[in-house]
Amino acid sequence: MTPLDELITRLSGVGEVITDPVRLRTYECDGLTYHRATPGVVTLPESAEQIAAIVRLCNEYGVPFVARGSGTGLSGGALPRTDGVLIVTSKMRRVLEIDLAARRAVVEPGVTNLAITEAVRDQGYYYAPDPSSQQICSIGGNVAENSGGAHCLKYGFTVNHVEACEIVTPDGDIVTLDRLDPGYDLLGAFIGSEGTLGVATKITVRLSRTPEAVMTVLAAFEDIERGGQAVSAIIAAGIVPAAIEMMDALAIEAAEAAVACAYPEGAGAVLIVELDGPEAEVAGQFEELRRICSGAFELRVAADPAERAAIWKGRKSAFAAVGRISPAYIVQDGVVPRTSLPEVLAGIDRLSAEFGIKVANVFHAGDGNLHPLVLFDDAEPGAGERAEAVSGRILDLCIESGGSITGEHGVGVDKSRYMPKMFSDDDLDTMQLVRCAFDPSNLSNPGKVFPTPRLCGEVPGVRKGVHPLVESGKAEQF
Repeated sequence: MTPLDELITRLSGVGEVITDPVRLRTYECDGLTYHRATPGVVTLPESAEQIAAIVRLCNEYGVPFVARGSGTGLSGGALPRTDGVLIVTSKMRRVLEIDLAARRAVVEPGVTNLAITEAVRDQGYYYAPDPSSQQICSIGGNVAENSGGAHCLKYGFTVNHVEACEIVTPDGDIVTLDRLDPGYDLLGAFIGSEGTLGVATKITVRLSRTPEAVMTVLAAFEDIERGGQAVSAIIAAGIVPAAIEMMDALAIEAAEAAVACAYPEGAGAVLIVELDGPEAEVAGQFEELRRICSGAFELRVAADPAERAAIWKGRKSAFAAVGRISPAYIVQDGVVPRTSLPEVLAGIDRLSAEFGIKVANVFHAGDGNLHPLVLFDDAEPGAGERAEAVSGRILDLCIESGGSITGEHGVGVDKSRYMPKMFSDDDLDTMQLVRCAFDPSNLSNPGKVFPTPRLCGEVPGVRKGVHPLVESGKAEQF
């Protein structure tokens, strides 16, 4: 009997336990389906105490564990272990407290992003971070990945809107990390750590006041270059919109096929700009925006919330929509300086032509966060490998331009091998020392983020031979 088998016999009383092979397949991947692994066992706890009990059992038997929310991640961050426990927090979906005077809400990790806004919208408040999957993505997953969304240009990422987290540490203790705690910013370290530092069980989020005025504008351009020029001009004019999003012709085609968003026919690119704030300020910014976008062949302004939702419908559905025009695809998440957008997009076009792989571009244009969708037919021999090559070369372009391999989707397993291209050995060793401080046994979501997990306590430096964790089967080397 393996350690996992022994552990499973002791999981009664910690929520629902799934061992049926067919049901386990439900959890074999997150939103990035290119990476798959069937979990050894799935648990669905309903409290922090149950999660702590599961984690303590994992420590007792030396079994790795992975936390999972709604499974909408796009980097393989919640990819399970075949020899481990998958802790699914989807049953923990209560809004525990709303304190409008303090502009805070306390929620469990399974609460969806949009549900927080829905709980306070009638009182004139909302939760600002808004990933495209906000209708179904969980706040626990948002914390793990430090998710952003279309409005992160003006309002920031999850880390800017979380005040405290109750977590289960990798050794099974329940502790609270608060932004007001003295000393090291442990909350900041935890947010965006992709489940490698523990499991969030209760999150205190900051609520924002609903702006006095919101204006959503769609500008259609003949090509993506003119749209990119408009983006640069908007920022150069000192305007900080709530959001600036762009889609190219292929992404528009996919959105039309999926949700019939009725964007202007013949557009090579559409730019969605949302302005919000005091009514007079928004009106003034719109006049400047209209001047800047004079090169657009059509300019639409949403007259009411329904039209605003219609404009956003195509953009919010873009990732899923490409399934209408391609059997398979890889979503990337590189970041480039805004000034590098034209040359990086041109580079993506060259890669597309060189490898015979179509790429649809959707991106947060205001902060240079690209989401190229690399399309391929997984039934065609070699197509997956070519798509992987294009995906990797796109990240190389981002790094070469002074950008990053991820803006909001995280590193997970999908991009861990690119970490050495951005960071030195000393950088990576320092990062892993932080992980070791939280998780000396390397049981909390192992094999993610870092290309070669280091054994806690080993001397940093050049490694020779097979890493001990790889040799023991506790980690994979890519």
